[in-house]
Amino acid sequence: QLRQVLEHLSQQSESQYLKILTSLAEVATTNGHKLLSLSSNYEAQMKSLLRIVRIFCHVFRIGPSSPSNGNDMGYNGNKTPRSQVFKVRKVYDVVRKIDVKEMNFTKHAFINQTSHEQEPLELLWHSLDEWLVLIATELMKNKRDSANITSILLKQKGPDHQDATPMPSFAAAGTEGREDLSADAEHSKTYDVAGKQEACADCQDVISMTANRLSAVIQAFYMCCSCQMPQGMTSPRFIEFVCKHDEVLKCFVNRNPKIIFDHFHFLLECPELMSRFMHIIKAQPFKDRCEWFYEHLHAGQPDSDMVHRPVNENDILLVHRDSIFRSSCEVVSKANCAKLKQGIAVRFHGEEGMGQGVVREWFDILSSEIVNPDYALFTQSADGTTFQPNSNSSVNPDHLNYFRFAGQILGLALNHRQLVNIYFTRSFYKHILGIPVNYQDVASIDPEYAKNLQWILDNDISDLGLELTFSVETDVFGAMEEVPLKPGGASILVTQENKAEYVQLVTELRMTRAIQPQINAFLQGFHMFIPPSLIQLFDEYELELLLSGMPEIDVNDWLKNTEYTSGYERGDQVIQWFWDVVEELTQEERVLLLQFVTGSSRVPHGGFAHIMGGSGLQNFTIAAVPYTANLLPTSSTCINMLKLPEYPSKEILKDRLLVALHCGSYGYTMA
Repeated sequence: QLRQVLEHLSQQSESQYLKILTSLAEVATTNGHKLLSLSSNYEAQMKSLLRIVRIFCHVFRIGPSSPSNGNDMGYNGNKTPRSQVFKVRKVYDVVRKIDVKEMNFTKHAFINQTSHEQEPLELLWHSLDEWLVLIATELMKNKRDSANITSILLKQKGPDHQDATPMPSFAAAGTEGREDLSADAEHSKTYDVAGKQEACADCQDVISMTANRLSAVIQAFYMCCSCQMPQGMTSPRFIEFVCKHDEVLKCFVNRNPKIIFDHFHFLLECPELMSRFMHIIKAQPFKDRCEWFYEHLHAGQPDSDMVHRPVNENDILLVHRDSIFRSSCEVVSKANCAKLKQGIAVRFHGEEGMGQGVVREWFDILSSEIVNPDYALFTQSADGTTFQPNSNSSVNPDHLNYFRFAGQILGLALNHRQLVNIYFTRSFYKHILGIPVNYQDVASIDPEYAKNLQWILDNDISDLGLELTFSVETDVFGAMEEVPLKPGGASILVTQENKAEYVQLVTELRMTRAIQPQINAFLQGFHMFIPPSLIQLFDEYELELLLSGMPEIDVNDWLKNTEYTSGYERGDQVIQWFWDVVEELTQEERVLLLQFVTGSSRVPHGGFAHIMGGSGLQNFTIAAVPYTANLLPTSSTCINMLKLPEYPSKEILKDRLLVALHCGSYGYTMA
């Protein structure tokens, strides 16, 4: 109701609009400083700050002008810069003067020692910036066994005037009986070895007490920066802020990855920022990331605690069994997207059955229909078990509409935790995730071509007379056409110096450019139900497990259909240890091992005897590798080969194998 009242009043006049924005900015600043005072109630103060900031941003956007009327986002109807609405009074230094010599962060200090005009919210952002600089300084000092952050903060001096914003005390929020740390100020200059250890603990304690509070203010800062930008653009000021405080923010995320969903929404919304933190996210257990994914996928939805809620008669998807693909495409395209996210009800024409059993059957049948050759949407890969978008799918005039529908079905299935009986090539999972493909992905559609690319990379081509250029012939509806890999490519020779670029561009042509319209249409449908920001929590192997589930693996069948080479035999001690370790692995870890060696989580129909390699049937193979300390197992997925070092003990073998399984997609060989 408050938002509606303010929205109405802000439309009455220019002056009224400016007064409302100014008042909201001042209230937000006051609430923010209370939040940064560690003696305040975190939960109540955090909610109060974010609520006011949301209202502020809403009023800012719907003011006398808006981006839709052709005016710049930063101006109101009278061409007065909107940022001026904050400049209402004279303010003084935002923080107390600091003994710069003691704190040793002269290069980082931005505090203006003279009075100047600032926006009221700038007071809060300056306090936030100072906090982060202090923590960064202390983190850096701790590496050199420096004094703790408590003594640093207690040395601050400043004017007593009303506008000064004092640093909060370190009384923990919501706790009682904690002694005031200032009582120890007299002893802060004397440290022995034990004192240095305590200093490190103090720093960690300070981070624990401040991380959530500072993160909430960072969220408020992001919201205010974003409301001044066109939709979909990230504020340059905020990007600069994140880069400046990179180490501290990474420290916060490392300590509590869930902070990304609680306050660091900017990471999910800004791929350029998320990439800086991705290694921290991917290091979290797969199970935890799955829980976060579904928790935030359904957050904010009506009846979000009951995904498969009952639906009314008008929301039932009525499909014809004899034309299930086309009729499903038609009804899904007409259905309300928001309602489909909340629940699905399917009924086959002329049948009475309904319920989750029918929904599961519907997804199962559509899984097969999506790759039905009659629709020419997907083609089988070289291994015969996975599928890749067909570069010639345009023979079907409705192909892009059907690709969009295929994306919708997979998005809906993932949204409602329904497994699909379909597997794609590794490169297509990468396309869904926005991960660049590499030359090894070519093996799924043309193993021999992939080997040729590998040979080019592995050998010096300077004097071989290959006469390759940055232009290749490709098959278009049965006719060969010359396609440049880059402008003027036909006249650019491939050399030893530029061969890596050539291999990458060839890969992108074969795996991406040739099917870009199909990929775009698929993602358009998929993203209707699955935000790109959430799906990027996973890699291509994990996405396959999310969509198609965890397969059952028969270890005895696996052992029976394994070959040994390069010195290993079935009776060797290392091989016996290996199979003992496989028996001890969880089902998820066995799937990771299978993916690590074969590139797929699937066991073909008929068992391990039917596993395909790059050139046909190829058994799982274990090859001996000389052991050196910390060496990890590696693999060649084209030939289903595990290169297993001759470890001196079962314990070392298990440890190295598990490290390889969790890092294998990144190509590490030592750890």
